[in-house]
Amino acid sequence: MQNTSPRRNFLAASAAFSIVAPQSVRGSQANSALTVGLVGCGNRGMYVSGIFAKNEYAKVTKICDIYDDRLAAGRSKYSGVQEFKDIKELLASDVDAVLIATPIVYHPEHFELATKARKHIYMEKAAAIDPKGCMRVLKAARAADPTKRISMGFQQRYGTDYRKAHALVNSGEIGKIRMIRAAWLGNGPAYKPNYTGQEEKIRNWYFYKDMSGDMITEQDCHNIDVLHWFTDRNPVKAAGYGTRAIRKEGDILDCLSVTFQYADGLVASFSANQLGTGQAFQDVSETFMCDEGTVRTSRRGITVWRKGIKEPEEWPTNYDITIDAVNQFVDGSRTGKLENAALWGAESTMAAIMAREAIYSGREVTWDKVSKG
Repeated sequence: MQNTSPRRNFLAASAAFSIVAPQSVRGSQANSALTVGLVGCGNRGMYVSGIFAKNEYAKVTKICDIYDDRLAAGRSKYSGVQEFKDIKELLASDVDAVLIATPIVYHPEHFELATKARKHIYMEKAAAIDPKGCMRVLKAARAADPTKRISMGFQQRYGTDYRKAHALVNSGEIGKIRMIRAAWLGNGPAYKPNYTGQEEKIRNWYFYKDMSGDMITEQDCHNIDVLHWFTDRNPVKAAGYGTRAIRKEGDILDCLSVTFQYADGLVASFSANQLGTGQAFQDVSETFMCDEGTVRTSRRGITVWRKGIKEPEEWPTNYDITIDAVNQFVDGSRTGKLENAALWGAESTMAAIMAREAIYSGREVTWDKVSKG
């Protein structure tokens, strides 16, 4: 992967979206429902598949999980679904699309299998837990069937208000980005007790570095992806620190702070914590400070401060923008509005991994070093 801006060498073969004839996409009429197979019936998989099920042009017809109780949960929610315990068997079926919602450590393998099966793919973030996994995802993405849509669960990229903010910042109307501040401060996931051995680790995969890639890879990659999207380039280096202030389960951090620097000298600061569940204070946002104004983005809405104007503009978001991501995936898969999001999704993941390695080592880590594995 290159340090070029705007990543011409890395993404030269991939436009943001491409259009192909609907009959080429599925070999059937575009007005028929997209059949979806859910791989991973955990909390996130069940939630996102529920959004699929609410779309009139999609139907969850198959589910896959290694645990009987999770299959039972899927069976209860989606009457008449076909059940599998092996992803290969689900992919060998006639399902049109797959939703991959397994622990991140399995994403490279599961993504590769899905591309070889020539399915439309919606994969939850992040791409992988390490550079090797990111490279495997990239290789599979480049070899994927170009008539299939590949999307990732970086929902900000699809949110209506986020897209408006992106257009504003990149229009030049408020000048050049001069500094960025981002944060994910607030709650953490609940630990699932009463399991032992390998099952405990899989059920609580988020809490383990070798399963999730730590919180900055699993969770904070959302913010880092927004930075990647708005700047249209990779940071060249990162430095940071992290700790476990209160966390008792697993081995991941619960507090961290990172600084990214870009080739032109632009600096971005990022901080995150997970100080238990039920925290009243939360700040999950990205702030872009420009010559003629500042734009603050978040899933709750957008705020725009313009130079010389006292009162900011408020663009509230009153729904979960995951709905935008899912609906665009369904529509694009059916009608030929395609993308290959794994290409930029792997880059955003790599930037998170670079930051993580800087935290772990206590030293500055460069993009060149981490992207070479």
